[in-house]
Amino acid sequence: MRQAADMLRFETRGRGLREITREITGWTAGRGMRLGLLTLYCRHTSASLLIQENAAPEVRQDLEAYFERIAPEDPARYAHDDEGPDDMPAHLRAALTAVQLSIPLIDGRLALGTWQGLYLFEHRRRPHTREIAVHLMGE
Repeated sequence: MRQAADMLRFETRGRGLREITREITGWTAGRGMRLGLLTLYCRHTSASLLIQENAAPEVRQDLEAYFERIAPEDPARYAHDDEGPDDMPAHLRAALTAVQLSIPLIDGRLALGTWQGLYLFEHRRRPHTREIAVHLMGE
């Protein structure tokens, strides 16, 4: 059994879904393993990870609009606003999604479905540099 781990950095443009499939599959392919399990871990409390459709841009738009409705920026709703009015809504959105994903590696490829992509979901309005810990175990 072999292991590989790294910390990958991604720039976001502010709130929204940033597809990271290409970068993650490239990193994974560079490890030279054929069978295993890839784990991704987002090191932030105001961003998260998703596996979601990567064909129709309307899916991303609808997801972003949905989270805007269920965790809106409304200063009257939240006590926590240390970093501004988008602070607590960002934490709520991260709590409702995932900060960790596991994807099987089969025949040297991530076992993603035909329309599945990997996304970093930025929940803050301004751009950020986000770190994703990647860990691959396999052979």
